[in-house]
Amino acid sequence: MSSLKTNRELKIFSGRSNPNLAKKIASTLGQPLGKIAIKNFSDGEIWVKYEENIRGTDVFVVQPTDAPADNLLELLIMLDAAHRASADRVTAVIPYFGYARQDRKDQPRVSISAKLVANLIAGTNCDRVLTMDLHAPQIQGFFDIPLDHLYAAAIFIDHFKIHNIPNLLVVSPDIGGINLARSYARRLGCDLAMLDKRREKHNVCTVTHLIGDVKDKNVLIVDDIVDTAGTLINGIKVLKESGAKDIYVASTHALLSGEAVHRLQTSPITKIFFTDSLQISPEKVIDKMEILSVSGLLADAIRRIHEERSISDLFPLKGPLL
Repeated sequence: MSSLKTNRELKIFSGRSNPNLAKKIASTLGQPLGKIAIKNFSDGEIWVKYEENIRGTDVFVVQPTDAPADNLLELLIMLDAAHRASADRVTAVIPYFGYARQDRKDQPRVSISAKLVANLIAGTNCDRVLTMDLHAPQIQGFFDIPLDHLYAAAIFIDHFKIHNIPNLLVVSPDIGGINLARSYARRLGCDLAMLDKRREKHNVCTVTHLIGDVKDKNVLIVDDIVDTAGTLINGIKVLKESGAKDIYVASTHALLSGEAVHRLQTSPITKIFFTDSLQISPEKVIDKMEILSVSGLLADAIRRIHEERSISDLFPLKGPLL
């Protein structure tokens, strides 16, 4: 682990997964991105070289680990290269932590890949991790190095307070998201409901019934991920059949795989809000989407880590978000 050096230089580097977000973070901090060369050999093997001196510096590597797996491998190689270049401290900034949905043995003979990935990151001699909206908050315990966990809810809640949607009710898409939904409801001063779902197989869930009254309410569904959007659309169907009026969705990570965009476009959703934790390709952006940036929140956290200040002070109102 690095020693405490308040005068060490801060440097931010980006992988290829979401360079636009990294540029926004660096700009917010008033500096350019660090110079790094990343390329693939003809067989696909990844090569990384820091093109400036980072000896004795405080290095932050920004790289979401969404599919393909090259993004994760690229992060690991960047972290290893920074350590071998004698950076004083290396922090992995992972706006979206992939493989987090495999966080337990829910059936025989499967991997707990979230723990595996945590071990791989620590194995690069990375000093700490900064991430956002883990699929399961207890994944923080998989890491044997310091981890700071941010919540995009801080950005979404401020946004909805400004727009002041009347007669609003917050809905959790399942029992696992109830704490997050309750946090939204408490801060927005509205009631709470929950959808009950059963997972049939990977990426396929059935929403069985609704717990709570949504009749004549404007509904806000809050979740961490929208992947294929199949479960989300099934839940919206149940809400509409139960008398809900306008439907809003706030989700941090826009994976948007398979038929997700088509499903969202043809759904009765009024508006869906994502963050830029992942780079969303232009062809996937539709009129009913609005993208809120988490660059300011991540930049504040990076600044506080660099200055050895508290991260929890970023969420001062009404106690912790969860």
